[in-house]
Amino acid sequence: MKRQVIDKGVHSGFLVIALFSITALFWIVVFLFIEGIPILDHVSIKDFIFGKYWYPTDEPADFGIFSLILGSICVTLLSGIMAIPLGIMTAVYLAEIAPPRVAEIVKPIVELMASMPSVVIGFFGMVVVAPFIQQVFDIPVGLNMFNASLMLAFMAIPTICSISEDAIFSVPTALKEASFALGATHFETIVKVIIPASLSGICTAVILGLSRAIGETMVVLMAAGGAAMIPGSIFDPVRPLPASIAAEMAEAPFGGEHYHALFAIGIVLFIFTFMFNLIADYISYKFRQVGEASL
Repeated sequence: MKRQVIDKGVHSGFLVIALFSITALFWIVVFLFIEGIPILDHVSIKDFIFGKYWYPTDEPADFGIFSLILGSICVTLLSGIMAIPLGIMTAVYLAEIAPPRVAEIVKPIVELMASMPSVVIGFFGMVVVAPFIQQVFDIPVGLNMFNASLMLAFMAIPTICSISEDAIFSVPTALKEASFALGATHFETIVKVIIPASLSGICTAVILGLSRAIGETMVVLMAAGGAAMIPGSIFDPVRPLPASIAAEMAEAPFGGEHYHALFAIGIVLFIFTFMFNLIADYISYKFRQVGEASL
């Protein structure tokens, strides 16, 4: 009887915590929409989403965020192209190839990189990487899309690597031994057995790594160049959505058009990240089914 009371109390406690989290998120979203929707009294949805010019302080003001959306998408995709292969290959190396002594040294370093503050990474990209890129590629500005993507990839790789390594470690030893017993090499076992069996966990790692890149503010604010323009190449400066909110919110008059436009950008960023997570979860679920079927 006492055990049932304790179990019921624990269950109720977790339920209250879960409801509190959901309620807090709900009211944040409600506040976001309440403060962002009024901008539609001054500009249409089409002009706001697909407008090419973002000049909120001009007379009349231009509230087109198409260049900001493109900046966010391009920076995220480019960072993913760099971070996903490097993170997964590092995880495979640490879990299956590296000697135990090497893995014991490298893994804490990777986990330490994951805890590094974003402002430090942004400052490194602005002070060290930007002049290097400017000199190597002979371009006028080192603060650009490539620099920001490089720093975001640097932030995402430790997360992808750490979680992917755990997923690879969780693959049953019997599967590996069966593969070796059938005459497969170590490389064939990794490619055809271990990776397919851990695809679900690897997808989760990619989701978490890119989720951090999508919503990151300080790195793109410091390293992307801050130009609200449609990029023509990876070496053009851009201004992603989070950077615009962080850079301009302190200067926007409370309750003005600029103020509501920045909250509307927050709505777009929320929808963007929400759709990304839905798509990523769907892909993870499909890969989980494929992995289970292959086993």
